[in-house]
Amino acid sequence: MQRLYDFLRRHPLGVDCFWAVVLLGVSLVWAVQAEQGVAPRLFAMSLSVLLSVAVALRRVAADAMLVLVAVLGVAQLALDVRPGLPDFAMLVLIYTVAAAGGRRWASRLALVGGIVAAPLSQVRWPIQDVNAAGRLFFTVVLTVPFVLAWVLGDSMRTRRAYFNQLVERAARLEKEREAQAKVAVAAERARIARELHDVVAHNVSVMVVQADGAAYVLDAAPAQAKQALETISGTGRQALAEMRRLLGVLRAGDGEESGEYVPQPDVEQIEVLVEQVRQAGITVDFKVEGTPRQLPSGVELTAYRIVQEALTNSRKHGGPDVGASVRLVYFDDGLGLLVEDDGRGAAQAMQEDRGADGHGQGLIGMRERVGMVGGTLDAGPRPGGGFRISALLPLRPAD
Repeated sequence: MQRLYDFLRRHPLGVDCFWAVVLLGVSLVWAVQAEQGVAPRLFAMSLSVLLSVAVALRRVAADAMLVLVAVLGVAQLALDVRPGLPDFAMLVLIYTVAAAGGRRWASRLALVGGIVAAPLSQVRWPIQDVNAAGRLFFTVVLTVPFVLAWVLGDSMRTRRAYFNQLVERAARLEKEREAQAKVAVAAERARIARELHDVVAHNVSVMVVQADGAAYVLDAAPAQAKQALETISGTGRQALAEMRRLLGVLRAGDGEESGEYVPQPDVEQIEVLVEQVRQAGITVDFKVEGTPRQLPSGVELTAYRIVQEALTNSRKHGGPDVGASVRLVYFDDGLGLLVEDDGRGAAQAMQEDRGADGHGQGLIGMRERVGMVGGTLDAGPRPGGGFRISALLPLRPAD
């Protein structure tokens, strides 16, 4: 049944032609039986044919077919051909024009024609043996179908317009939803990339430095080599723990199940980070100014990652015997970070050999992190040599 309905919707002209043929058949029978004389009968048959054609083409050229029906109605009045079955086409055309929502004059003409059709018919062919009240009642009864056809058509037009608006709105919302989903996916990919870069780059860098040192002193100083291997082992475990935390947060989705994993690094762990870098053979001066206090979790993680990435860049790009300094300053309305080294500088190293990864994603990640908490970041060569990274993170009440 649904297939038949879909087929009929795809072939509206065929459906209209079918009903036009049906109307033509019954109209010709009516014309032969109702009219007396050759000329009236021929005109009635011609009228039936033309009205059937109007029904067949009602959705192809609705306005033109309405005008044709109106002209045929006037001719019917002039040639004294009484109303009959062919005039059903007038109802069909009135409904079609009102439902099509085309030109306004056509809809108004259909309504006016439907209202005056019955009164003109009663004037031309009055009912015999009925008083004026009866004729008026009969006229109103005949007018109702025409007006009802126009009202139903106009209602259908309004309904279709509303449906089309809903479809358009749904399509627009779907496009907006897809765009938002793409933005969310891109943001999530960037977040994951930052986390992976910060976790992997720092810890692997420490492990590489320690491994090189262990290989260098393995024969001459076994104790130092053993200490370097222990540092590599501890750093590897820390990297695995942070990777486990990151994967756990990703699997939990909204973070509700992430409590069982390693907590996010915070400002207090920066000192541990500095000590780890010192064990890797880099001299780091660490100072805290101002009164330490609890910070929003996002600011704490951002501060930790900035220091981690800055020290990682110092190890990778600063050259041998590089020294660094880390300053944390608690202001009334912000947290200041200053990380400097006296090496050759990350920017110069990346210009010469594109750095270890060839892309400089660390600085990009730092800028993204600082931007997410509404802070500012300045990174570039330091006067006299080396590299400097300074950031100001606004403080808000802790969650």
